[in-house]
Amino acid sequence: MARMQHFGWFFGRGFGPQGWLRPDWHWNLPWDRPGLYQSSAAELERAGLDLLIIEDSLSPGPAEQLDLRVRGALGAPKLDPLLLTPYLFAATSRLGIAPTINAGVFPPYLAARQFATLQHLSDYRVGLNVVTDVKGSRHFGIPELDHDAAYDRAEEWMHVVRQLWHSWADGAVVEDTDTWRYADGSKLDAFQHRGDYFSLDGPLNALPFDDEGGDPVIVSPGGSGRGLAFAGRNSDVQLALAKLDVETVRAYRAKIHAAAVAEGRDPASLRILFVLTPEIVASQDEVDRIVAASAHPSDADLHEVIERQSIITETDLTGLDLDAPLDPGVFGQHVSKGSIGGLVGSAPPDTPLRELFVAKYRKGRIADGTGFVGTVGQVADFIERLGDDADNDGFIFNGDLHPATVHRTLDALVPELRSRGILRPEAGSGGLRANLLDF
Repeated sequence: MARMQHFGWFFGRGFGPQGWLRPDWHWNLPWDRPGLYQSSAAELERAGLDLLIIEDSLSPGPAEQLDLRVRGALGAPKLDPLLLTPYLFAATSRLGIAPTINAGVFPPYLAARQFATLQHLSDYRVGLNVVTDVKGSRHFGIPELDHDAAYDRAEEWMHVVRQLWHSWADGAVVEDTDTWRYADGSKLDAFQHRGDYFSLDGPLNALPFDDEGGDPVIVSPGGSGRGLAFAGRNSDVQLALAKLDVETVRAYRAKIHAAAVAEGRDPASLRILFVLTPEIVASQDEVDRIVAASAHPSDADLHEVIERQSIITETDLTGLDLDAPLDPGVFGQHVSKGSIGGLVGSAPPDTPLRELFVAKYRKGRIADGTGFVGTVGQVADFIERLGDDADNDGFIFNGDLHPATVHRTLDALVPELRSRGILRPEAGSGGLRANLLDF
């Protein structure tokens, strides 16, 4: 029997125009109303997925990039995923939901209170996808930090949020109806935090969590040394971006586990889920046709790649000389090494920029490890192999939260994975943390 794995969905476009730039848009499903997302989340739950992570970016972009980011709706507009989350809980009963939260913008007391509330309302199904993005700082009147300082702030933020969540000791809630005494104030921690980035007092004005449900689940992305250390110290789920082969997956997992052990944590308490965007087609002939067609992108195809990479790297790459090598100096300190690495890959430094973009457009076969186009059986083989040979915990599928995208990815894959014993029949009912830890 194959190794059972955990699966989730990364709502990659965020709470923005779902289906734009594709024929899916003509389903005429209003992207700024909850129904589209509620129906899609219900399908993810029926598929047995554990977790939905909602991407977000707070800023529409710097002034010089506004048209670049909005004309294809790739970087903006976006609505607040935190406010969508209760609608998704109302449409599901087992699926975990983790909206993205910026640790530099959300005051820790406010975030701790909001997520404590959602943890109770959802019956312990909420998570936080904690990010350290700094480019939106100017909208909030706070200073922009460099990469490492942003992680320093996020570490302090996470520490204070947990301290607030645990500022009601065991036994603080009495609920004695004979004396009408609700709680014992002597068991509340009125701590004072005076740190490098935050200054606030406890306790939190919210009820504590029961031991079975535990704290909200912490999710984090990030592939830099600081990002991996943050995950080892704080995260329950690492949203992993890496080359998907046995050796790389094993090495990535070892780094996260070593970081957890260094912090005195049991590495078995973490789930490392790698982002996967498969393109599932009906036959090997179709695989071959798609791969061959991608080998020679048109100028229009290449321009779309350049725009997407400009948004991913938060750097306007549209005016660069395509026949010259990429100058790393074009990227600011805020740009993550993972974003840059996603563009450059293992290419030599003197590689012309055009070749980098062509490589991003080119597709490959999942069966031979050159890409992610394959039949349902080939995709299932790939997932099974990484589970069995690399001890992989599972995958996060990446795409719009749109019924067409969800069905395109999961319709044939779910029964195939279940027949192999890789995907559970349905999500469990013990809350998000319990689902992640039950195997």
